[in-house]
Amino acid sequence: MPRRRLRAAAALSVVSATAGGLLTTVSATAASAAVSCTSPSFTRQFFANTTFSGTPKKTDCDSVIDQDWGTGSPATGVPTDNFGVRWSLTRDFGSGGPFALTAATRDGIRVYVDGVRKVDVWKNVSTTQTKTVNLTIPSGKHTLRVDFVNWTGSANVKFAYTPRTSATVDKVKPLAPTGVKAVLDNATAQAKVSWPANKEMDLAGYRVYRRLAGTSTYTHVKTTTATAYAGLPPEAGRTYYYEVRAYDKAGNTSTGSADQPVTTIAVTTPADLAARGLDAGIALTWKPVPGAVRYNVLRDNPYGDDLVRTTTATSFTDTTVARSETWMYRVAAVDGAGRASACTAEYNPAAEARRPVAAPHDVTATPGISEAVLQWKINPDTDGDYYGFHVYRSSTLPVDTSAEPVRCGTTSKRLTDGRVQYTCTDSWAGSGAKYHYVIKGHDDRLVKSLPSPTVTVTTLEADQTPPAAVTGLTAEATEYGIVLDWDSNTEPDLARYEVYSGELLSDGEERVCSASAIEYFGPGDTAYTHERLPDGEEKCFFIDAVDTSGNSSFKWTRNANVVVVTEKDMTPSVETPDGSPLSLTAYPGDAPGSVELIWDGDGDATGYLVHRWNPATQAYEKLTAEPVTEQSYTDSAAPTGTTHFYRVTAVYADGTESAPDADWVILPPVQ
Repeated sequence: MPRRRLRAAAALSVVSATAGGLLTTVSATAASAAVSCTSPSFTRQFFANTTFSGTPKKTDCDSVIDQDWGTGSPATGVPTDNFGVRWSLTRDFGSGGPFALTAATRDGIRVYVDGVRKVDVWKNVSTTQTKTVNLTIPSGKHTLRVDFVNWTGSANVKFAYTPRTSATVDKVKPLAPTGVKAVLDNATAQAKVSWPANKEMDLAGYRVYRRLAGTSTYTHVKTTTATAYAGLPPEAGRTYYYEVRAYDKAGNTSTGSADQPVTTIAVTTPADLAARGLDAGIALTWKPVPGAVRYNVLRDNPYGDDLVRTTTATSFTDTTVARSETWMYRVAAVDGAGRASACTAEYNPAAEARRPVAAPHDVTATPGISEAVLQWKINPDTDGDYYGFHVYRSSTLPVDTSAEPVRCGTTSKRLTDGRVQYTCTDSWAGSGAKYHYVIKGHDDRLVKSLPSPTVTVTTLEADQTPPAAVTGLTAEATEYGIVLDWDSNTEPDLARYEVYSGELLSDGEERVCSASAIEYFGPGDTAYTHERLPDGEEKCFFIDAVDTSGNSSFKWTRNANVVVVTEKDMTPSVETPDGSPLSLTAYPGDAPGSVELIWDGDGDATGYLVHRWNPATQAYEKLTAEPVTEQSYTDSAAPTGTTHFYRVTAVYADGTESAPDADWVILPPVQ
């Protein structure tokens, strides 16, 4: 415990006696701080004396000795006169060789190599002194120390140690590079050689050599200042040895490094190529090839192979293939240099496959009585060539598509958007049962598609109850026909109304309405206008209600609420004679209150007169003051809500008219 307290106190400060006997407090951290400098940087120490004694006032790193402090202090705590600075380093000089030690100083400088003084300029001067010493430094690691002192006046110092690179002076070869490594880079098929940098200061670069295994001849492949080389060996499937030689600025070349082997790989044809048709396309797989960085996938066609993809994997799915198309494929391995193997066999049934048709989509199921009506759609432009469909039914999920499909007669129709809609009715389903359905399409090879989405339906139980008889039926005779109106039925399963029209038959005692269905309406309709020629006949009407199960109120009970109405007689009192050369047709125009008239012409006619029956005057009246020359006419002022009768006669050059032809048209009220 006392030792711990002492160590903690020492971390704060140290009290020491100075030369004058005074006590001075000095930061222990600043006085003894450890500085680590990486060679070839110098460790520099500043002393407040010229004997380099005591603790340095400052320690730091200095990469170049070249300072001019003038008459000032070089560091905090150091006086302007009578101070010293020491630089030191230990470095590896490689093979060594001739060096020049150059010094320029004011005041004194001494340089030591491995503790031996080589430069000695040690006196107080007022001008800068210089000195150069040539010497040979042996190979390996050596220590340099530079001591500088300033006694008085200005202080400056400069020192450098540089190799002498003249070929007449430097005869020392660099050391052979060590730690050389050579590997095959599979991504590029190149040999990659690397080595640590030599230590020689006069090093100029490196030369890389290669030789084929089993030979003694080296080929120079690269001169570089870097410490790495990458190059493509001449041949695949061979072993090559690489060595590195260093050379200096004087032209001296080292011996070669230890040879390092690299064995190249000749890629081979991929094995076990197999193709399989999937919904997404045609899937290919093959065995990996040593040395391959990618594979070329080719698709066979009558004009040669098409490159469809380059892939780094050993599988590929060709999604560009249209459905129902069959293709055969070939694959080649490629190394990092782009050298390809031979392709797989030109004819290989295992490498052939067909993409199946698409799964049916937009699938619906509509319940019926003890049946289900299934519908689905396909797009013939993109979904493939269908040969048929299989419908699978199950009372549990998921639907087992390996079971026998249900018997289901299928019909189809083309939709306006170009798709085809298929319909089939599963008439073998139970009553009131819940079923799940999926559908698969297949081509002419019976290759099936993926299953469609599952649809679920509960069939209906048989309904034997007909709707109630329609009530509230009224019939009103108008100038444009018979207007029927009835009360709405309330059955939730009501499907439609059927309108019956007929004539009354009588045996003298009983009258019966003999009628047939003339129109059908949805469950939301309760009115109908029977547009027919109002010629005064007596007509009978009734409405039948039919539900979604096909139950009919009238057909099941043979009873109906019948109404009898006598039509208005709108026919002209003037008969139209026979023998007209014309043939008139009248029909409602597009605009309300307009009637279009067209007729076949008479080649001898010079014009035509158009007449309309006027019930008020009981006569046909001209609609044109003068004959028209066209074979058509628009009556744009015909009243609505009535029946109109028209005549057309041909007018000849002598002023006579042909026999008329007549037609009628109904214009209902404008809604």
